[in-house]
Order: sequence, then C-alpha cells, then structure tokens
Amino acid sequence: MQPGAVTEATGRGLGASHGIDAYAAIMSFESEVLTLEIHDDVATLLLDHPERRNAMGPAFWADLPVAIETIEDAGARVIVLGATGPHFTVGLDLKSMALPRDESLSEAQRRTEAYREILRLQRSISAVADCRVPVIAAIHGSCIGGGIDLISACDVRLASADAVFSVRETKVAITADVGTLQRLPKVLTAGHVAELVYTGKDIDAERARAIGLVNDVYADREETLAAAQAMATEIAANSPLAVQGSKAILRASEELSVAQGLDLVALWNSAFLPSEDLTEAMVAFFHKRAPEFRGR
Repeated sequence: MQPGAVTEATGRGLGASHGIDAYAAIMSFESEVLTLEIHDDVATLLLDHPERRNAMGPAFWADLPVAIETIEDAGARVIVLGATGPHFTVGLDLKSMALPRDESLSEAQRRTEAYREILRLQRSISAVADCRVPVIAAIHGSCIGGGIDLISACDVRLASADAVFSVRETKVAITADVGTLQRLPKVLTAGHVAELVYTGKDIDAERARAIGLVNDVYADREETLAAAQAMATEIAANSPLAVQGSKAILRASEELSVAQGLDLVALWNSAFLPSEDLTEAMVAFFHKRAPEFRGR
C-alpha cells in the first residue's frame, strides 16, 4: 500500500453509528509518510516512509495529529500503531528538521522560534496520548529517540524479537523534549528511566520486556502486528463508552490521590453509567449471548 492510502470496511461502530460522515472523514486523510486503515472498529496507523527508515520529518509531525483526529471522527474504537519497512522509526530526521538560521532575526527571536517549534512537536506526540481511544504500539526493528517519545504516549506496547530501543538524545547532545522524560517515568521505575536516558544505550526486546517497557515479545513484525490486532479486536468488542471512560480515569488518576481518583470515578459513573450499552450488556447476559455494543 502506498503512503497515505486509506481503506475502510464498515464495522459495528463505523457503519452503525457514523455512516457516510465517517467514510468521508477517512477518505479525506492524505499523507506521504503515514498509512491509515480502519476495519471493524480498529484503526491501523502505519509509519510508512521506509526508504528513510521512518525518520520523523516535517510531514510526520504535521500529519500525525491529523491522522488521530481522523480516526476519532470516524468512530474507531482502538488504534494499532505500527510501521512498514525494517524499522519502526530511527527518530527525528535531524537533517530535514533543522531550523534555518534567519540572520534578520535577533537572538531572542530565534530562541522564541525554537521554543514554539518544540511546542508544536510536543503537540503532535500529545495527540496520541490524548486520543480518547486506546493506542497499541506494534514495534519492530529500531525504535530510537523520537520513537520512544511516540511509544511512551501509547497505552500498550508490543515488540518483535528484533526490536531495539534507545533514548538516544544524550548521544547527540540533546535533552529529550517531546515526551519521553515526562511519560517514560509513568511506564518504568526511576532507575530504569535514568539508565536509559543518561546512557543513551540500546536495549533489546527481551530487556525491554523485563523492565516493563513492552508487554510481550513476538517472533517478527508480522506476529507483532497480528498480536496487536488481536488485542485491539478484544478491546473493540467491549463497550466503547466504558473503555474510553476507563482511559480517561486512568490518565487523570496519575495526577490525583487515591481519594481524589475515587471521587472522580464516582462522578464519572453518576454522569455516564446509564447507557444503551449497559442495557445491552444486561440483556445479553440474561440471553446468554455476546453483547453488541454501539457506544450509545
């Protein structure tokens, strides 16, 4: 499939709840470096610039938040984030992302411009973290630098046996600035974060699993994507209202005390618990059949 290609097969949520508007949203997405498919409520978003080893250049940073918004508008319930070619991503494309030096600007203006650019890149990665639906990363080959920013914004991470991970920034005289230093400590213990960040070392998939960076390791890219798709299908079969509510509460609770988190979920359920999905769950239970949730 060529980068930017989009396919859609009507699923439970896409067909029943969104119809032609969802199809229009999907077909409107175009990218030179990303490929999007949506099938049976599961969106598969692939980094698709293998000739550059999926390096994160201008098109990636511009298109990623658009892709996430498109997926949400289409009503997909889960996202699988993977990549084509031999590598997930080698990180920031340093050559294409270097800011040109404008001699007409003062030093203060140049620094302000750099600050605003960093904030823009942060917003691109934050679009993944802030997505309403769960995001499962399927990682193979190199996942370096900005790749760690990207996968640490995901909810679940799976890897192939050939995957290599590196918080590479210190080796190129950069402090990681688009999410790794903020999100990785919510995934790993402090000592493991410090080791990876300060050394910039490579770790293999088995070490990544041992320290909790990834949930599981599979033989190759194809098995990893298949496992991610299977997990996504399992999640998509549940009530999207409950799954999205759970993600919202989990994220909010990271910054709250236990008591505050309990109060928040009480308020959430008092507002959102009554739903057609809840009625469907009860009816399906009594009739001994699988529920068919519509997210309503």
